[in-house]
Amino acid sequence: MAKIKIKNKDRCKGCYLCIVNCPNNLIKISDQLNIKGVKPAVFSGGKCSGCTMCALSCPECIIEVYR
Repeated sequence: MAKIKIKNKDRCKGCYLCIVNCPNNLIKISDQLNIKGVKPAVFSGGKCSGCTMCALSCPECIIEVYR
């Protein structure tokens, strides 16, 4: 089982492409705001397949997937 790490939530600009592209729906919108005033994407837990679609779709390159 792979793991997702969002390296710097303050760099998330709220495009949510990672949420749209995750086939397992493991990334959600946080309840808290980051320094940009955006609710960043967060890993909600679960069985990540390690497909890396979230990381590849992130324009800020802040998502890492560990297998």
